[in-house]
Amino acid sequence: MPVPAIDEPFQVALIGTKGKWYDHEVVVSDVQAENAGSDEDKAGADKVAELIDSIYVQEWTEDTDSLCEEAKKAWDALSDEEKELVEGEEASPDYFGADTGDASKDDPLNGDEIGENELLVVSFGTSFNDSRVNDIGGIEKALAKAYPDWSVRRAFTAQIIINHIYARDGEKIDNMEQALERAVNNGVKNLVVQPTHLMHGAEYDELTEALDGYKDKFESVSVAEPLLGEVGKDATVINEDKETVAKAITEEAVKTAGYDSLEAAKEDSVAFVFMGHGTSHTANVTYDQMQAQMDKLSYDNVFIGTVEGLPEDTALDAVIEAVKAKGYKKVILRPLMVVAGDHANNDMAGDEEDSWKSCFEADGSFESVECQIAGLGGIAGVQDVYVAHTGEVIK
Repeated sequence: MPVPAIDEPFQVALIGTKGKWYDHEVVVSDVQAENAGSDEDKAGADKVAELIDSIYVQEWTEDTDSLCEEAKKAWDALSDEEKELVEGEEASPDYFGADTGDASKDDPLNGDEIGENELLVVSFGTSFNDSRVNDIGGIEKALAKAYPDWSVRRAFTAQIIINHIYARDGEKIDNMEQALERAVNNGVKNLVVQPTHLMHGAEYDELTEALDGYKDKFESVSVAEPLLGEVGKDATVINEDKETVAKAITEEAVKTAGYDSLEAAKEDSVAFVFMGHGTSHTANVTYDQMQAQMDKLSYDNVFIGTVEGLPEDTALDAVIEAVKAKGYKKVILRPLMVVAGDHANNDMAGDEEDSWKSCFEADGSFESVECQIAGLGGIAGVQDVYVAHTGEVIK
């Protein structure tokens, strides 16, 4: 019998043993799902969840790789029904089951015997395979083409992501320490590090700290600028890098949306909102500087926001109010992130009620809300900035 609502009374007509009908008010509660599974099914799913949680950590140990392999083996042993029962502090069926593209198209760039000159490209990383190929891989390929005398190698700083990729896809990516040890063992003499980070934030600080213990192991070590260059003291400080990036990402967003120009989009009442990550680091002023850069370019229908809402004027509610204040009726969301990973697919474009797309729609002030799920790393103009930054230190 269909139940109209859980834990709420409703009327039901029941027939008695003597054929007489009676009206009853009933309440249905404490519902057990049909696919809850047997204790044995749940035990297998719980084991996988426990293993996923054990590798969802930022610190690498000697047991990490074997735990990743064990987690994948345990997952593969589950039935489809059992896989749906996987649930832990960080674990879910999506850890192994989500389709993020073909990992075999990615090159982890961890080969040996590479010569004396190494260009180490350091990224936070992403477990979204297509974005890793198109965005991080796009930057790496552009650098390899520009500097053929340097061997391009990769390192990720997020061990959680490295573990995810290895457990799910069997692809090994070096963390920062492993990449530096590999360079030493390969006899590299000249090391150039190009971060794919946006700014001189926490990730950049951690990178430079990791390098400190290795500087005496090479003849030369140089670190290139992140994408947006020097931070500056306040929101009014902008630079050539920020201008170049602002133009490149806006042009790409406008073209993807099918408009001939930003002005044409503006006439159609379209606002472009770029969603960055945000940070509590003092470098968060960079996001306000990017908004100042958009304003200086007279990009009146381009707005900068952050998932973390730091700085505060980049928080989602503030951005919605800013777009409304200027009267735009159509919104196009796009990530201000090197990769189109979890934040882009879920925090920005997800169906959950707290995603940016859902919140813009729920406000009720806009005729349409669309998403462009693409990272900055796949934009040629952005790749050119990284190439230029690398060139400045190679010279």
